[in-house]
Amino acid sequence: MLRSALLATCMLAAGLAAAQAPAQAQPQPQPTRTLTIGMAGIPTGMDPHYHSSNNNNAQLRQIFNPLLDLDTQSRIFPVLAESWRNIDDLTWEFRLREGVRFHDGTPFEAEDVAFSFARVPQVPNSPGPFTPMVRTIAEVRIIDPRTIHVITREPAPFFDRDITAIMILSRRIHANAVLGDFNQGRALIGTGAYRHVSYAQGERHEFTRNPDFWGPRPAWDRVITRYMTNNGARVAALLAGDVDLIDAVPVQDVQRLSQDPRLAVFTADSITTSYLMPDTVRDQAPFVTDKQGNPLPRNPLRDLRVRQAISLAIPREAIVSRLLVGQGRAAEQFAAPALPDRVQGLPPMATDLARARALLAEAGFPDGFRMTIHGPNGFIPSDADILQAIAQGLTRIGIETRVEVLPPANFFTRATAREFGMFMTTFTTSTAANMLRQVVATRDPVTGFGPFNRQHYSNPAVDAPLSEALRTMNPERRLALTAQAMRAATDDLGVIPVHYLRVSWAAQRARVRYDASPIWYTNALLASPAE
Repeated sequence: MLRSALLATCMLAAGLAAAQAPAQAQPQPQPTRTLTIGMAGIPTGMDPHYHSSNNNNAQLRQIFNPLLDLDTQSRIFPVLAESWRNIDDLTWEFRLREGVRFHDGTPFEAEDVAFSFARVPQVPNSPGPFTPMVRTIAEVRIIDPRTIHVITREPAPFFDRDITAIMILSRRIHANAVLGDFNQGRALIGTGAYRHVSYAQGERHEFTRNPDFWGPRPAWDRVITRYMTNNGARVAALLAGDVDLIDAVPVQDVQRLSQDPRLAVFTADSITTSYLMPDTVRDQAPFVTDKQGNPLPRNPLRDLRVRQAISLAIPREAIVSRLLVGQGRAAEQFAAPALPDRVQGLPPMATDLARARALLAEAGFPDGFRMTIHGPNGFIPSDADILQAIAQGLTRIGIETRVEVLPPANFFTRATAREFGMFMTTFTTSTAANMLRQVVATRDPVTGFGPFNRQHYSNPAVDAPLSEALRTMNPERRLALTAQAMRAATDDLGVIPVHYLRVSWAAQRARVRYDASPIWYTNALLASPAE
């Protein structure tokens, strides 16, 4: 785990110094270590409770801490809570770390945990809220200054995993903080390993080591993240030595950079799935017309046969093998292969253009129709190219398809406002049940289900077993219910899976090692000096 690696590094450095120094030698000042990162994705907001996106979460983890976190093997480890346990089906006990302070000296207290959990559902205008992670909390009881009990309304088997997503804020510092306060840096005060120095949205973010950090000394004294959405510019900056580390290595450059003796490439099979989400609800879908641009008498995306035809037209294997040069895997369900509760043994999703045309004819669209699919540009490797490949496949079966890509912040705002007929995006999580809960389950503000269900899809065959799974403590029964819900989602194609991401980072070999994250987090916490 990360904290163990940091601690080991610090102990090793201390041991070497002791062995080599003269008995009476005075301590020598340590050279300043600066890490410069070229990052492809631009965060959409600096409030850690505003938008659950990989870019946001990765950057903000350097400043803020959760109670518990996930390492790069998806194992839970303690952070602000030094231990935790399930007392009974409804009660979780957390023992809080002692002596932790926020960057301005404000002490971390048990009341801050209650404040943070309560704040999450109140953040306005979130394009991707964290609400499901705290949806089951009925009460937070402060037993003593270092012990809290979280009482849930129903059994919540994933609660400890869920709250790894929730950064802990201070009720004293952040009680009235809004998104603008975080974006301007005024509220970027956490308990994390790095302190905020400056932030220019879309350009760069600078951090400095927190000298009062409660954990092992961070590896870097200064961290500069440069937001570089252009693939060529990002690779060129690495080759020129202007940055030490880049993420989202273009798929066509992975092999070339791997063979460069000056560089090291670090790769992981992610727990991220790319998918299409069609509008299956409204009678008229935006950007879906006949081939002359006129409204259709009905929304074709509501017909399962049309969704099946779309899926059959997607050249998944060709996208992975040719377009992504093997950097990924064709999807056969919504959940990525590394997720422990995914369905086993599902067949590959076929590509069959003749069958797709026949299904369109059966659905009453023998001549097809016209559609625009939308997506973010620069959010995942080759996203615009993947969309073009999908559009070409759909056009071959008679669905005349155009592509429009947008900057991620604009895209997610418009997708949440339901401005698209069909769009492509991704979802990352550590359990299949949570993927379904967040993206496929019927939207419900009371339970917090479906915050990423931007097209308001609804399917009782998914909701019923999923709801039961999420309150079932027995792991075998929970696995069976999750599989039932996943099969229903796969059969109905309310979301149409495309591929599972393989993600890569490249670094100056003599400078940096990187612990490649299946969550595709890019930050200084996962980077260590190469020496």
